[in-house]
Amino acid sequence: MTKTFVSQMRVPYSDTDAMGVVYHANYAQYLEFGRCEMLREIGFPYGDIEKKGFMMPVASLSCEYKKPAVYDDLLEIHTQVLSYRGASITARYRILRKETGELLATGQTRLAFLRREDGRPVIIKRGYPGLYETMLAQEEPEEAGA
Repeated sequence: MTKTFVSQMRVPYSDTDAMGVVYHANYAQYLEFGRCEMLREIGFPYGDIEKKGFMMPVASLSCEYKKPAVYDDLLEIHTQVLSYRGASITARYRILRKETGELLATGQTRLAFLRREDGRPVIIKRGYPGLYETMLAQEEPEEAGA
């Protein structure tokens, strides 16, 4: 299992709908925010990945809504990479209301790892070994007897 990265953001008014809650499609942006902050924290901001000639489009996304977030909530987005094998990265997310710790949503994304010039898949371990090794270093040791 890899380390969990926690980022925070405040819900802007523009993200809410006529019912006063965060519009469901905005959660995809919150997952992206968590993922980009995680990459930044490990030393690989997404902009740098693009400059190296790679891109990471979302291949799949799922989100399960538990409780509504509202304007001005301070959110904690917990991001954890589940796998980074082959030419894809799978991450899971938990979005919580910071003030109360309430779980608002869970999600998962699978990102393809592609060459920017031609859109062809790239094996992360061979194509971008620095990113692969850094993600490998984020793995938390298993507890004894687990």
